Amino acid sequence: MAYKLPSEADEWVQEYMKKLSESDQYSHAGEGWGVGFNGDFLFEIQPDETYDGDPVYMYLELKDGGCLDAFVTDDPDSEDYGFAFRGGYEKWKQLTNGEIDPVEGMMDGTFDLDGDMQKVMQYSQAAIVMTETAGQVDTEFEY
Repeated sequence: MAYKLPSEADEWVQEYMKKLSESDQYSHAGEGWGVGFNGDFLFEIQPDETYDGDPVYMYLELKDGGCLDAFVTDDPDSEDYGFAFRGGYEKWKQLTNGEIDPVEGMMDGTFDLDGDMQKVMQYSQAAIVMTETAGQVDTEFEY
C-alpha cells in the first residue's frame, strides 16, 4: 500500500518507524545515538515551488539504534528534540528517492540542520541507512 505525502504523513511516519525498527543495518549504525544526549529528530517538509501547502512536521524518537516513537505534530515547538532537519518538498522527494545524499545535503545547504553537526557526522552511516529506509516506504508523492 502506497502512503501519500503529505496528506498521509501520519501513516507514512508510522510505516517508516516500523521499517527502522526492523532494520538490522539501522540498529547497528545507530548504536550509541541518543545515549547521553537528545537524539530525537524533527523532520520538516517545507512548502516550495512544487508544494504550496502547510509545512509537515514529523517527530522521531531515536535512541541507541532504535526508533521508539514517530508521529506528525502540528506544534513542533512543543516537542523536545535535539535535532531538526528541514528542507523543501521537492528536495525531500529527491532525498527519499536516493537522488540526494543526506550528509552532502546538510553540508551543501540543500537541507538545514539544527543540532550538533559533529554528532551527525559521527553517525553519518546511520543517516544514510535512515534515508535508504525511507526509500523503502511505498510512497506516492502528491505534488
